[in-house]
Amino acid sequence: MWQKSLKRTHDMFVSDHAKSIALDDESHKLKMGVKLKADYDAVLHLPILKEGKDRASHLSGSMEGHQNYAQPGEDEKYLITGTHAYPSGPGVALTADTKMHRNPSDTGVHSMALVLPPSQARQDASRTAASIADIHRHAGGAERSHPPSSAVSLLEGGGTRNSALMRRAPTMPKPQWHPPWKLFRVISGHLGWVRSIAVEPGNQWFVTGSADRTIKIWDLASGKLKLSLTGHISTVRGVAVSNRSPYLFSCGEDKQVKCWDLEYNKVIRHYHGHLSAVYDLDLHPTIDVLVTCSRDATARVWDIRTKANVHTLTGHTNTVATVRCQAAEPQIITGSHDSTIRLWDLIAGKTRATLTNHKKSVRTLVLHPRQYTFASGSADNIKQWMFPDGNFIQNLSGHNAIINTLAVNSDGVLVSGADNGTIHMWDWRTGYNFQRIHAAVQPGSLDSESGIFACMFDHSESRLITAEADKTIKVYKEDDTATEESHPVNWKPEILKRKRF
Repeated sequence: MWQKSLKRTHDMFVSDHAKSIALDDESHKLKMGVKLKADYDAVLHLPILKEGKDRASHLSGSMEGHQNYAQPGEDEKYLITGTHAYPSGPGVALTADTKMHRNPSDTGVHSMALVLPPSQARQDASRTAASIADIHRHAGGAERSHPPSSAVSLLEGGGTRNSALMRRAPTMPKPQWHPPWKLFRVISGHLGWVRSIAVEPGNQWFVTGSADRTIKIWDLASGKLKLSLTGHISTVRGVAVSNRSPYLFSCGEDKQVKCWDLEYNKVIRHYHGHLSAVYDLDLHPTIDVLVTCSRDATARVWDIRTKANVHTLTGHTNTVATVRCQAAEPQIITGSHDSTIRLWDLIAGKTRATLTNHKKSVRTLVLHPRQYTFASGSADNIKQWMFPDGNFIQNLSGHNAIINTLAVNSDGVLVSGADNGTIHMWDWRTGYNFQRIHAAVQPGSLDSESGIFACMFDHSESRLITAEADKTIKVYKEDDTATEESHPVNWKPEILKRKRF
């Protein structure tokens, strides 16, 4: 029965269901009265502003280029802004008359300027003069119609009324000039992709790990091969040289983490525990601790001497691609293919902060050698962060590729290397991209084998070493002949449009 009644009601009203209800004047007046009482009760008793007159006078004043002050004898009034009326000065009773303010006359303005202390007047002028000049300049040089003295007197007379108009948008500061880098040497010897690099503390030689399952040690000055180490049964993804002992550490896709004694060139320790390929490792700078990260979505902290697994850092939901250690808190930082960065408490073995700004896999991290900051590289952006909480600083946009590696030196040169073989050089402070390099692949290689897997500055920071997909190691150095005049910074003070996420 109720279904028939429902259908009958539907048929009755289906023709005009979209029509709006007719407005009832009585209800509307009641509604507006309640709204006025509730929202505007504090200002209902104030006189109404003569908007047309005020707007016309303001327009004529702006056309003349002067402040809109009332002439002596005029009794022009304007309404106090704000929710509560206030008297015109201390000790003045709040009456119906004092609720109205009168615009100052010209004589009043000049007398006020004379009363102001000279230092304050000068400060006001210096704070706003440049902005006013800029406004006039963009308007077509209107400042030439007024002598500077009159402009200063207007400012001293309270010319801060247009301060909101004078506020300029923030601009990027001029970047520091850096000499360009050029290719210095190409080193061949590996039979597979070169995946990792480490420079020894004495700056005499460096180590590379490759997809040919070998670790090679090269003389840094001459580029000649000194030694090859075999033992891994799959790609060597990470190498690190200790500055506290004569040990070399390596990790690979065979799930193994090895410690090599460089006095005997033999493996002396294995660190067992990872359940999948080990992608990166790093040594703690002050204590005998090794940290590795893996495709099993964990990072592990190892005691170098006892081989004990001190902590297993869990929380990432995908491959942990990169790990970095430092002496200050947070002592461990990891980046993952789950697009997050985690800062870890080494003592507790727990996450201290999780940074979720990236939208793509985070494949590389680099710590600034002097500042308490770091950078992360992903296919969407390079981002800079502030320790200890991971506060976001800025984006470095423009390297539109999968970024595999980052390196930074003390001069503030940040290097990013990508999957397509391009290298971008950035000024760390401003994020200005001052150079782009795309070196030719080794003869006999395919163009598709152009990729940068790792890069690192040597300890003198005069050479940049890159590990590439064409099975070569390339060494770059600064162009000593370049000057700021021959290679000027192609920079314009554009308005900052950095994404804050």
